[in-house]
Amino acid sequence: MTQEQVKHLYEACYMRVFSFAMTLTGNKAQAEEITQETFFRAFARQSGFRGESDEVTWLCAIARNLYADEQRRQRRGEAIPDELPDHAKSVEKKVEDRDSSFRIHMALHSLEEPWREVFELRVFGELSFREVGAIFGKTENWARVTYHRAKIKLRERMDEM
Repeated sequence: MTQEQVKHLYEACYMRVFSFAMTLTGNKAQAEEITQETFFRAFARQSGFRGESDEVTWLCAIARNLYADEQRRQRRGEAIPDELPDHAKSVEKKVEDRDSSFRIHMALHSLEEPWREVFELRVFGELSFREVGAIFGKTENWARVTYHRAKIKLRERMDEM
């Protein structure tokens, strides 16, 4: 890959990979770290891209593996600093947002895999069904069906709360 191709790939894919990392982590600083490490590894190992999927799918797979590695490190007790709080919002709005967010995350957390991750990739990561399917090594139709079932299950969980 030439330097110009590397620059183009970075500029074209950065926000989508970052959005995907935000979906996984829920933490801006951690998502930025994963995104940067994703591009570093991708450019360091250019031979790893076989062209069987598009570049965004390949980069998101790298990011997903980095996130999984980080989760394993966390389970072993290595701490990661939390994101700094946003002081721009009013206290009332923060409480309201926190309560709504908590309910949604509780419902999402109770979803089984792969429904939860497919839903998060589609909604928060803004990935296409083709890209979601490729990340899981499945078809686009599988991603559509799984996403639809995840929405149904999420509605059921939200109604129970």
